Amino acid sequence: MALVAIAAVIPASAAPLVLATKSFTEQHILSAMTALYLRKKGFQVEPRTNIAAVISRNAMLNKQIDITWEYTGTSLIIFNHINKRMTPEQSYTTVKKLDAKKGLVWLNPADMNNTYAFAMQRKRAEAENIHTMSEMVSKIEHIRQTDPDNNWLLGLDLEFAGRSDGMKPLQKAYQMSLDRPQLRQMDPGLVYNAIRDGFVDAGLIYTTDGRVKGFDLKVLKDDKNFFPSYAVTPVVRKEILETHPGLAEALNTLSALLNNDTISTLNAEVDIQHRSPQQVAQAFLHQKGLL
Repeated sequence: MALVAIAAVIPASAAPLVLATKSFTEQHILSAMTALYLRKKGFQVEPRTNIAAVISRNAMLNKQIDITWEYTGTSLIIFNHINKRMTPEQSYTTVKKLDAKKGLVWLNPADMNNTYAFAMQRKRAEAENIHTMSEMVSKIEHIRQTDPDNNWLLGLDLEFAGRSDGMKPLQKAYQMSLDRPQLRQMDPGLVYNAIRDGFVDAGLIYTTDGRVKGFDLKVLKDDKNFFPSYAVTPVVRKEILETHPGLAEALNTLSALLNNDTISTLNAEVDIQHRSPQQVAQAFLHQKGLL
C-alpha cells in the first residue's frame, strides 16, 4: 500500500519520454540522435522505432507517444487529406495550425525536404545541360521525335506509377508524353542502382536518400512545384512541453542542424558505409559539440 502511495505522488514528468520514429534509415538516425542529445540534457527517453506513420499518429493522439519526427507532407496529405498545392511555408503553417487544435505542437522545421524527385547520373546531366524537370521532359520529347529507337527509360516504383497523385498527374503537369515501355517499374531501392548503372536514363528517388550523394546522382529541380514539401519537424504533445522545460529548445537545436546535404551524408554513412545509426548519430553530435 505504501508503494502505491509513493507512486501516486511521483510527477508525470518522471516517466520516460516516448519517442517514436519510422522504419527507414533517416528516421533511425533521428531517433538515435534525439535520444542521445535529450539524455545529455537530462531527459529520460524511451525510443520506439519502426512505427508506421498512421499508427504513430493515432498513438500520439491517444497519449501513448510523446515525441516524433514527422513530415509536413505526410501530415497534410495522409492525416488531413489535403491535396492542394502549397509552398513549404504554407504546408508547415497549415499542419501546425490544424494540429494545435489536437494538442500537438509542431516545433521548428528542419531546412530539409525529403520529397520525391527525378534524378540522373550527375556527369550525364551536366554534360547534357539538364538541371530541371522541364529540361528533362524537353530532352525526352526531342529523343522521341528524332531517335525513337533510343527513347528514354524512366525508373520508378510500382506505387507511384499507380497512385492517383502519382505518375499520371505528373505527366499532365509537365506535359510529358511517354509510351508504356518507357516506364520501368521496380522496387524503390533498386531505382538508385538502375540510374547509377545506366539501366534507366532517369529515375524517381527520395531527395535525402544517402545513395543520392553516394552514387553521385543529380537531383533535378521540380520547377513546376508538383511534389509536396516534406520538411521533417519535431512534433510533441502540448502537455509534455508544458511539463518538460527546455525540451522544445533541445529539439529545435537538433532541427537547426539538419538540411538535405547533411542528412543525405548521414544516410549514406549507414546505407553505403554500413555504420549503425547509433554510431553515425553519436559522431555527428560530437562533431557539433553537443555531446
